[in-house]
Amino acid sequence: MRLDPASRRAWRADREIRLSRKEFDLVLALISRAGSVVTRDELMRDVWNATFWTSSKTIDVHLGWVRRKFGDDTRHPTLITTVRGQGLRFEVEQQAAS
Repeated sequence: MRLDPASRRAWRADREIRLSRKEFDLVLALISRAGSVVTRDELMRDVWNATFWTSSKTIDVHLGWVRRKFGDDTRHPTLITTVRGQGLRFEVEQQAAS
């Protein structure tokens, strides 16, 4: 997966993925901390500029759209995973051993 923040474009393998502004911001927030858990509070603050909860469904809905666009299984995701009770994590793809 590759993001270009300057042009706000995203790719998975050689396929460009068209993302809305919020979807791109969500992916950028997660990929910039790949391998680490990002809390829902952090995502609300960083992506939605909200210091209070409007609804946790906002994140869930956008996350579902992102997972589908990147071809990730929404029932058993491997790209962006949910860490129950903590937040979300962008999984670091393992490179094949040389």
